[in-house]
Amino acid sequence: MRLQRTHLTFASLALVALCARNADAQTIGFRGFGDVGATRMAASDSFNAVAGSPTGIVFGGGVEAVFAQSFFVSVEASRFQKDGSRVFVLNGQVFDLGIPTTLRVTPIEISGGYRFKAGGPQIVPYVGGGLGWHRYSETSDFAAAGEDVHETHTGYHLLGGVEYRLSPLFGVAGEAKWSTVPDGLGQDPNSVSAAFDETNLGGTTFLVKFVVGR
Repeated sequence: MRLQRTHLTFASLALVALCARNADAQTIGFRGFGDVGATRMAASDSFNAVAGSPTGIVFGGGVEAVFAQSFFVSVEASRFQKDGSRVFVLNGQVFDLGIPTTLRVTPIEISGGYRFKAGGPQIVPYVGGGLGWHRYSETSDFAAAGEDVHETHTGYHLLGGVEYRLSPLFGVAGEAKWSTVPDGLGQDPNSVSAAFDETNLGGTTFLVKFVVGR
């Protein structure tokens, strides 16, 4: 699976500006958070062929600013990693080459959205979306020059969740996130992803998030 570099877009910056314009600057709250969960990659056949499963653990963390207890802007870094083996695909049949390899996706994402007050002070539903830069790598201990892959691609995401406030300074949230990295895979005609006609590096993620701050 090899990726193709895409152009950077400023959609998330416009979203940040919209949040800031609609918020009272005197009521900005800053929070930190960490999260852990599971991701199912959109290129399920490709990841299944190389790593045995399209699903794996993801973990990360970041910072968030909340404006007037309603609009929010966050920056997060996370990591998805699977160990597997290099393979060759012919007519849909997978042949294991016996060369250990590690697949790693490391997104840095900017999100903006809205926190609803309908659930009361303790239960806070929220929705949002944004832009991410997905660092993708394939590495092997015995790879020849040029065989390892290290590339970055632009993606987009939507998210939604519910935060439960355990105290004024601590909360726990459940969150679902859908991301897409169009044309991120399948550009190399000899790649596994090209054999399965899969081009999207995105996926669906379910997270448990731990929040420190108001």
